[in-house]
Amino acid sequence: MLTTLAARRSGRITRAGISPARVGAVIGRNVGALRSGPSYWVVLVSGFFEPLLYLLSIGVGVGALVGDLTVGGRTMSYAAFVAPAMLAVSAMSGALAETTFNVFFKIKYAKTYEAVLATPVRPMEIAFGELAWATVRGSLYTGIFLGVMVALGLASVGGALAAFPATVLVSLAFGAVGLAISTLMRGWQDFDLLTTGQFALFLFSGTFSPVHNYPAWMEVLIQVTPLYHAVELVRGLCLGTYELGLVGHAAYLIAMVTAGLWFAARRMERLLCR
Repeated sequence: MLTTLAARRSGRITRAGISPARVGAVIGRNVGALRSGPSYWVVLVSGFFEPLLYLLSIGVGVGALVGDLTVGGRTMSYAAFVAPAMLAVSAMSGALAETTFNVFFKIKYAKTYEAVLATPVRPMEIAFGELAWATVRGSLYTGIFLGVMVALGLASVGGALAAFPATVLVSLAFGAVGLAISTLMRGWQDFDLLTTGQFALFLFSGTFSPVHNYPAWMEVLIQVTPLYHAVELVRGLCLGTYELGLVGHAAYLIAMVTAGLWFAARRMERLLCR
């Protein structure tokens, strides 16, 4: 830490731009953690199964009772309606898990970043590296999930290829916001609030029912939440309904990336370089 502070006073770090090599070093440290033992692999893999089980139980199981839905003048099976939503949830969950629980532990308890900052790596580069790694994790989940969707006939190969970049954007957006949230956490108890908020988004973002089925006031409320935009973007690309509204959904997520990353970097600077 003293090395970092001395470097800052000399201007060696503050004048330098963001270095891809230093960002890559942060990512490399996370890759190295995969070799530390099976526990991280178990956590990494387990995050994929929750949305998959929801898809199989609700989308396929309950879908047999619900039948077909008509959304935007297009009729589809209930499973085909739910599957893209679970895909967006998978991207969100993977990125959030990495940038909240793991990053908070590194800041508060492991003091990992204090050691990292003894090198030329800066807080902004830590934020970029952690966000990139979270996006890799989220994209791993969604890549496998898309393969399951194609195998079950819930998406075409073309739809899957079109939706994958959108899931990467979803991972980036929620990863950036997760980074910002982790810098505000006071203790593990605060994660109860995060889990509650995440579960509310999961239930009320057009995941299991079209938003026009809700009361008007609730429909407006849902349409300003982030997962709604992620679900609508991914669903539109999966189903091949290319409309101008998809640009608005993408812009919302890009704004999340920008604001979340900017806030997280400033907070990390304040927390780690006091």
